[in-house]
Amino acid sequence: MHDFDPHAYAQAFKLATLVRGRTSPNPPVGAVVVRDGHVIGSGATQPPGGPHAERMALAMAGAAACGADLYVTLEPCTFHGRTPACTDAIIAAGIRRVYYGFRDCDPRMPSNGAQSILAPHGIDVIHVTPPQPQSQHALHLAPFVWRIQHQRPFVTLKYAMSLDGKIATHSGVSQWISHEHSRAHVHQIRASVDAILTGSGTACTDNPRLTVRHTSQVSSHTPLRVLLDSNGQTPTTSHIFDTTMAPTIVFTSQQSPQDWRDTLAHQGVQIHVSNSAPVPLRDVLAQLHTMGINHVLVEAGSRLAGALADADLIDEVHAFIAPGFIGNPAAPGPIGGAGISQLVDWQRFTIIDVHHSAADVHIHACRPSIFTH
Repeated sequence: MHDFDPHAYAQAFKLATLVRGRTSPNPPVGAVVVRDGHVIGSGATQPPGGPHAERMALAMAGAAACGADLYVTLEPCTFHGRTPACTDAIIAAGIRRVYYGFRDCDPRMPSNGAQSILAPHGIDVIHVTPPQPQSQHALHLAPFVWRIQHQRPFVTLKYAMSLDGKIATHSGVSQWISHEHSRAHVHQIRASVDAILTGSGTACTDNPRLTVRHTSQVSSHTPLRVLLDSNGQTPTTSHIFDTTMAPTIVFTSQQSPQDWRDTLAHQGVQIHVSNSAPVPLRDVLAQLHTMGINHVLVEAGSRLAGALADADLIDEVHAFIAPGFIGNPAAPGPIGGAGISQLVDWQRFTIIDVHHSAADVHIHACRPSIFTH
């Protein structure tokens, strides 16, 4: 492995995690420059138009990068996009070896990847297996990979439910099922995504802000808020339409009142009007894809979550289970929709982690196919 240093790679990965949700449509990448066993440069990908992780780390290392090793979580890019190719900077810096964890699936990359560009300059390019847990490393880049390969954002569903599988009482009361510690964790999840999606039912009943709060992480990151409201039912005074807190985009249909749309547009809300009602979910995700959105978090009721499940559009789940019963057959569960008639048809998820979140249990799961990309 040519003296591969797992601690250096782990540091690069930690840097990458700090910029999740802030780099789309680019992937969140971390990089460190190592010389004689010491990190002399480090960096992470900046927002679109800013330097990639490799250039940030090389700039910090300066002339000392000549003859040093570069550790990067994703294969360096070889093409000029918003910024010049990172391979150009690596060559100019005189890097000796490049260790990277995941191949870049961008179609603009050559078939032999960065090696085809760097090897002729005497630079060793080494594809390494990231240190354990590999699942966390694969999940970290999954939104970027998923958007490129499937032409839609990676979709994460989050919900809180009781021990008997209810997300609200039969009268519609849902605040608060989960413990405050779990709710703080949700804000950490929000801080790592590009957009938060909800439906008109949740917007009308709970009047959520869908902003990042209650987190110790110092960040100015504000995810885009996305509302699906085909009929224009959400009051224009709702928190989600306060664009001083966060940007908002609404997907609606011709069935919504024109004055409702005009009012929202005047408030700075971006409006997309579909000819179909309800608005097709795949059309919404396709539009978000064109906007460069890699990762969408869904915080919604059983109707929207069920529609996503029916269409096989849920890729990851964060479920918070509270230790109590709600009861009543009329109380909703987390997933509505048409459902399945045979268990052989269901989408099985891979459990990534199960742990206590104060009084609750937090289950993190995702599609098994994520680890095959």
